[in-house]
Amino acid sequence: MSQVSDPDSGSEPVLAVRDARGVLTLTLNRPAGFNVLGAAMLAALQSEVDAAARDEGLRVVVLAASGRAFCAGHDLKAMAAAGQTEADYLALFRQCSRFMLSLQSLPVPVLARVQGMATAAGCQLVAQCDLAVASDEARFATSGIRYGLFCATPSVPLVRNLPAKKAMEMLLTGEFLSAREALDHGLLNRVVPAGELDAAVETLVQGILSKPRVAVAMGKALFYRQREAGVEAAYQMAAQTMAVNMMDPDAQEGARAFLEKRVPAWAATGVG
Repeated sequence: MSQVSDPDSGSEPVLAVRDARGVLTLTLNRPAGFNVLGAAMLAALQSEVDAAARDEGLRVVVLAASGRAFCAGHDLKAMAAAGQTEADYLALFRQCSRFMLSLQSLPVPVLARVQGMATAAGCQLVAQCDLAVASDEARFATSGIRYGLFCATPSVPLVRNLPAKKAMEMLLTGEFLSAREALDHGLLNRVVPAGELDAAVETLVQGILSKPRVAVAMGKALFYRQREAGVEAAYQMAAQTMAVNMMDPDAQEGARAFLEKRVPAWAATGVG
């Protein structure tokens, strides 16, 4: 894909900070360009997520953004540049799809911290995350249709988050949802005033950190596998997952703690 002048080109497209608890924060860092998912941004995000997948001490990934917008989707200026071919467009959308699927494949929860507008592939990114917390100033839209482009790839996670008719309305009209509307329709877990966003994210992070990593990883993997299966196959997958999970030392400790009426002392986390 051809590139256009980028006012943020002197900075790293993604800032990665991992704390001692195993919480990795990835911050989209192209604020002047509304953090669009151009080829360079997607490559940087993919590199960070691939590294995260190899981090055995990782517990949570927080996906954040700098500036006024969370993410304005793909770089339409670059996409509209002269000389683009169908193969160029297909390569970009495949690159984006690979990244989105990588978030789902991570063995730890991915939490979106949404401080501003999320449109098109930016809305897709919020929908693809396992959890999402937003400022009450955030807005959401699949706005490609306004420019003659149906948001086909954003529709994949969108219809798995929202009721079908609401998702279709967003896709066909490009109209915005407020943060409160997005919460009501299932795109978000929590909406808070802007000044309380970090505290709300931390509350969810702490809720995850206090649980055994193995159980969380098994649960996340099963959640997405069974969602795409028929109900009979889903129950078979779920039964197998629970049987394997119960053999894990932390699950055995949890059962003993329940019987003994005490707080579990998880071996994997040191909590207890």
